[in-house]
Amino acid sequence: MDGAMEVDSPDQRGTKRPVEETELSEPARPKRIKALDPDVVNKIAAGEIIVAPMHALKELIENAVDAGSTSLEVLVKDGGLKLLQITDNGHGIDREDLPILCERFTTSKLKEFEDLTSIGTYGFRGEALASISHIAHLTVTTKTAGSSCAWRAHYGDGKLVPAKPGQNAAPKATAGRGGTQITVEDLFYNIPTRRRAFRSSSEEYAKILDVVGRYAVHCAGVAFSCRKHGDSGVSISTPSSATTVDRIRQIHGSAVANELVEFEIAEKKLGFQASGLATNANYHVKKTVILLFINHRAVESTAVKRAIEQTYSTFLPKGGHPFIYLDLEIEPQRVDVNVHPTKREVNFLNEEEIIEMVCSEIRSKLAQVDESRTFLTQTLLPGVQIETIQPGPESALSGEGVASNKTASTPKTPATKRPYENNLVRTDSKVRKITSMLTQAPISSPSHLGASAEAGASVSSILDDGLQYETTDRQPLRIALTSIKALRSSVRAAMHNTLTEMFASHTYVGLVDERRRLAAVQSGVKLYLVDYGLACNEFFYQVGLTDFGNFGVIKLDPPPKLVDLLNIAAESEQQAHPTEADDDTQAIFSNAAEVVARSLIERREMLDEYFSMQINPEGELLTVPLLLKGYVPSLAKLPRFLLRLGPYVDWSGEEETRGLLHARTTSHPPTTPASNDAGDTNSGDTATAQEDPLIQARRQQMARMLEYAVFPAIRSRLVATSRMLQGVVEVADLKGLYRVFERC
Repeated sequence: MDGAMEVDSPDQRGTKRPVEETELSEPARPKRIKALDPDVVNKIAAGEIIVAPMHALKELIENAVDAGSTSLEVLVKDGGLKLLQITDNGHGIDREDLPILCERFTTSKLKEFEDLTSIGTYGFRGEALASISHIAHLTVTTKTAGSSCAWRAHYGDGKLVPAKPGQNAAPKATAGRGGTQITVEDLFYNIPTRRRAFRSSSEEYAKILDVVGRYAVHCAGVAFSCRKHGDSGVSISTPSSATTVDRIRQIHGSAVANELVEFEIAEKKLGFQASGLATNANYHVKKTVILLFINHRAVESTAVKRAIEQTYSTFLPKGGHPFIYLDLEIEPQRVDVNVHPTKREVNFLNEEEIIEMVCSEIRSKLAQVDESRTFLTQTLLPGVQIETIQPGPESALSGEGVASNKTASTPKTPATKRPYENNLVRTDSKVRKITSMLTQAPISSPSHLGASAEAGASVSSILDDGLQYETTDRQPLRIALTSIKALRSSVRAAMHNTLTEMFASHTYVGLVDERRRLAAVQSGVKLYLVDYGLACNEFFYQVGLTDFGNFGVIKLDPPPKLVDLLNIAAESEQQAHPTEADDDTQAIFSNAAEVVARSLIERREMLDEYFSMQINPEGELLTVPLLLKGYVPSLAKLPRFLLRLGPYVDWSGEEETRGLLHARTTSHPPTTPASNDAGDTNSGDTATAQEDPLIQARRQQMARMLEYAVFPAIRSRLVATSRMLQGVVEVADLKGLYRVFERC
């Protein structure tokens, strides 16, 4: 049949087919490993350290400052590719050290590997001059204080070479002043691909000016100058007596220097101190400028830049960025500087805590000077009539004008486009809220826990009413448990982007219903009802994951007995679940309290280390965890929480943390005694007036904690998950309401 497929005959099936002769040849052997030629090794190392002329200059500047120089002169030609020369007045180099000056790993700053933990100089590995000598023609002229003349040496590939062919390579005596002059010529002459990668000499010169400018700002007492070869004037010139602000003024301009705010912070526990200058809200540019020095070494840090930009986002207009000079000094044993070939990046301990403290200090300084802003105005042309507002005696304080005067000299502010009312969004937390329209419950005693804060009191004083805090020197633990990492990943996987953005930008409106645990929040032009019990349950669970092992503690004085608390919980469970077998049930509950108490006492070390629950050998509960400063959980839930640690927690593996955290967080959401009572206990003024003063105080305390502690923390830290959708309901949309009113 035409088109039929050809198949193998039955006798050919399973038989070996012939293979090509090439398949029968021997397989290719692996290539042998050989050591690279030393010249290739040195060029590779040089390419890692000296990427551009600016990197060579940075190494030379650091060496000059290490040599005790008070004056540095930089001369550049063709962006540093043709000529890069730096002259200093430091202590110079001895004649005997010149033969090995450009060999790799020759240094006067390290003797043992342990010296890296206490290094306090810029350079320490002895690779800068060695790398430069492999990719450029290097000349060193130096004179020490005790030498009668200067010495000049030429280097190539790390060794002394003669100035001209046929001459002796030994250093030659010459006239010169005290200090060292290093001349780098024809950079990357033997690496043509690297040399062709540079687009223009002007661009490389701009990068060189940036490096010189950074060290000129930071190095107090050192004069800097930088100029192009052939130019009579200098691009940068700072005298040794100039202050830091003057140096910033000369390099970055008066617009920056006139708006600087000084800040300073130190913390012995973290082993650091920071100081610097930051621009206030009157100055902003399109790109953030950060002069960051860690232990006097110019470095870059994405984390620092991101944190500073976030700090300024509330002070500057959209698209505006600040200027920052930050000098961060950290104990040498806490810093690892040997993590990058050019030492552009460093690692140090407690990075997040240090950055947060620095940003907090900058934020406080900005808040102090944010009361005044300056604006540029334009003078009108001659002959133009000017209408001004002449304030009357009553409008002098309110700012309202009552009369016009065309002969006055102050121009009227130009009118701006008025936004539609349906697009207005609440931006100030001090604006009157809906709760101010409600009738306030009378306070029977001014001294109890729920006493209202006086007008104008700070948030901290409102939350700390009746509370006392103590700080400890305990170092934060670094938790590397796989179970904690997995639980954190599961939270991120369940993240709901829209809901998270809503909570991150919300404004707390007020408490709506305590019994149903409802609060009103505004986000944008929409109003939502939030089940704060569900939100707090998820929030405190995430706090338990992020702060695992580093919780604060709430001290119980006097400490209660575990058995007593567990018996209370067992009796409550027995009353809530009555059965026919009363005798058997009573025995089970009584035995459960003793079993759970013994189990907790046996695991008290783990509970103390991970969950800040301290239990002494006598079975007394000394402390419970503090998950949020300013928030006191309902201790009435403590007995039930302890009882749940028995049957609801699997203690056999690492996954026990999930059960413990769920048990802890389910007992943490805010509740009041009134929300658990049957009947309508807060339906009117009569019921409120007859309410117990302690219950009334707890209700008022809970309302304050929700407004000033819980919801601000939720705004900054909560990752809203999909399961929280059932606890959020949109009740009003300003644009939709306007459409309804327009139809009316």
